[in-house]
Amino acid sequence: MAETDNTEAGTGAEQAVIARYRLADDGMGTQGQRATVRQAQTLLAEAIERAEVGEFDGNEFGDGEVVLYAYGPDADALFDVMTPVLHDLPFRPAHIVLRYGSASNPSTPEHRFDL
Repeated sequence: MAETDNTEAGTGAEQAVIARYRLADDGMGTQGQRATVRQAQTLLAEAIERAEVGEFDGNEFGDGEVVLYAYGPDADALFDVMTPVLHDLPFRPAHIVLRYGSASNPSTPEHRFDL
């Protein structure tokens, strides 16, 4: 899993958008699904960079799903930029987690919702 060294929430913490999509099989999905994810990653990285709201940190394939990671100072602003691409990915079920602080802090607030 992608991880960054973060400070505590409210003091400039790296916030996150974590998108999780179910793929066609219990492995790493089909070749076509992986190609679709790579295309989406390019679009996400470009949109995030253009809006200057953070960075796209990559993906993790396995166990029949793909997880996409992006980090920045404001999870809501980051998600606003990512929303069109995330909604266009055809894989379901899927859900998004907006994390408002450090992953190492168990009391960091998160908001989870289904796509």
